[in-house]
Amino acid sequence: MSESKDHRDIGRELDLFSFHEVAPGAPFWHHKGMIIFKELEKVAREINEKEGYQEISTPILVKKEVFEQSGHWQHYRENMFYFANPRDENEILAIKPMNCPESTYAYNAQVRSYRDLPLRLAEIGRLHRNELSGTLGGLFRVRQITMDDAHIFCLPEQAENEVIKIIKTVRDFYSLFGFNTTYVLATRPENYQGELAEWEKGEEILSEALKKTGIEYSIAKGEAAFYGPKIEMHLKDSQDRDWQLGTAQIDIAMLPALFDIKYINEKGEKKTPAVIHRAIFGSFERFIGILLEHTNGNLPLWLSPVQAVLIPVSEKQQKFAGKVLEELKENGIRAEIYESGETLPKRIREAELQKIPYILIVGEKEEKDKSVSVRKRGGGDVGLIKLEKFISQVKKEIAEKS
Repeated sequence: MSESKDHRDIGRELDLFSFHEVAPGAPFWHHKGMIIFKELEKVAREINEKEGYQEISTPILVKKEVFEQSGHWQHYRENMFYFANPRDENEILAIKPMNCPESTYAYNAQVRSYRDLPLRLAEIGRLHRNELSGTLGGLFRVRQITMDDAHIFCLPEQAENEVIKIIKTVRDFYSLFGFNTTYVLATRPENYQGELAEWEKGEEILSEALKKTGIEYSIAKGEAAFYGPKIEMHLKDSQDRDWQLGTAQIDIAMLPALFDIKYINEKGEKKTPAVIHRAIFGSFERFIGILLEHTNGNLPLWLSPVQAVLIPVSEKQQKFAGKVLEELKENGIRAEIYESGETLPKRIREAELQKIPYILIVGEKEEKDKSVSVRKRGGGDVGLIKLEKFISQVKKEIAEKS
């Protein structure tokens, strides 16, 4: 097992986020941390657009009746934040702990035809859960969570293909980071709700989807939630720790049964669609925490808050370094200058401690040749490269997310 720092220490050293007593269980994201967050959001949206998801946004604050209908008020209330409206004490408002129930309001806002299905609704939403203070732990266990939820409403015969797509998406996404991914099929618990035949069909759909994608999987007997079987996507980080993040869950007994979700079939009859819950990240906070510890802060180039740092040898090269900085920024490369107030070795060491992928040293020779002397994180001295060529190479590396 390789040594790794706690992600909270990495976050502090790289100026990514901080925690404060005034907001237990909720990170304060700094500018550099938000760059990571936004880049991951960008990937999530690119995946959703490519695969035909429609992004929605539902209210954070809703009446408790929504969660009474879903069953969360009866079974999950101790984990929720809620309060009486100061202007109307008869109105109890809840801060949503999950997006699922509200997605049904978007679906039911109009009559749906079988021709509309599959309808894939995605939401990157802020959720709040009243976790016990003793269980909070950095980004791994928080009260404010950002989820990449999606809910797929489809014809029953479309469900297997939708699950296959989810498995392939998760597999491809985790491979970007070199994670080892394993899959678990969680089956019907003792306190399940819904019809036994529907559970058996749901489990069959999930197992067939796994087989058709060539995925080996284990079975967690009786470990599904009360409302439907699910595939859990687990990953192991560099510390050999197991994390369950992504999911594909067929909803048997919550959204379809409790929120009167229907579509009109080709005969004009009302029918109940299959509903699939999907997540890739699980939560952005936990995913980032895992990734920071997995990489020890050495994030891939495309995710690094600062992708290149310019170090002028002396004050004489400050102006040239400024011009190079502007050219890098114009080409979409996130860059900074470490000015010549400190010695050259000290500035190089600081850039290394900040885990910056590329260190660009500019002296008289570099200015004359319109070049940069490149040091690559983990690769040592690369040598003198024409600025135009360096920009082209880095843009290609960023685009490929290599």
